Amino acid sequence: MGAGHAHVLYRESGSPVHRLPPEVKIAAMVAFTIAVVATPREAIWAFGAYALLVAAVAALARVDARWLLVRSTIELPFVLFAVALPFLGAGERVEVLGLGLSVDGLYGGWNIVAKGTLGVWASLLLAATTTTRDLIVGLDRLRCPQILTQIATFMLRYLDVLVGEARRMRIARVSRGDDPRFLWQLRGFAAGIGALFLRAYERGERVYLAMLSRGYTGRMPTVGQGAGAATTGQWLVAATVPILAGSVAATAAVLT
Repeated sequence: MGAGHAHVLYRESGSPVHRLPPEVKIAAMVAFTIAVVATPREAIWAFGAYALLVAAVAALARVDARWLLVRSTIELPFVLFAVALPFLGAGERVEVLGLGLSVDGLYGGWNIVAKGTLGVWASLLLAATTTTRDLIVGLDRLRCPQILTQIATFMLRYLDVLVGEARRMRIARVSRGDDPRFLWQLRGFAAGIGALFLRAYERGERVYLAMLSRGYTGRMPTVGQGAGAATTGQWLVAATVPILAGSVAATAAVLT
């Protein structure tokens, strides 16, 4: 239970990005995303500059482009919504390949796709270079509210336990002839979900009582000043990307 809890997105490597403390990577990712979101949608060149920054960080972190593109499919529902905007938008229209498309809808769809994709790429790079345990440590060092970091910590620690419990319940159902692929057996599937929730709740109560008996007072031990905390030099290195992104966003705002 005290292991690093590396997740499926984490790619182990000794790259300079991997070696940076988690708090500076989290702060850099958030600042980069804010710069992207603040960029006017008409400044198409700016999003190309952001993509180059992401590509540079990915190369430095030894994360290949194919891995990023495959994981980016998580945003497909938003892309489909963005594709519909040019057809549903109002206002001035322009003809493209015989289709009358809304100019405002075209900009709106581009805005969603460009900013959403860059945000997903930035998040994926953070996940690929930082273990889940380090993410929690980084949030704690950034003075994230303790209640949030504690909930996230317990979720990560016991997620595998709940997944294993759900797997055993499914095997038990199948061994008794249940197959949730059939519509009339969805009731049993729903009952299983309810039973899993009750088991998780009861397990949480037991864990909480065990923690109280060991002196838990509502706060976890602080790690803000622990070994591995970021130095001034590491903060300056990590600030390179958000500073460049902020400069691009400011220039785009002035020129647009």
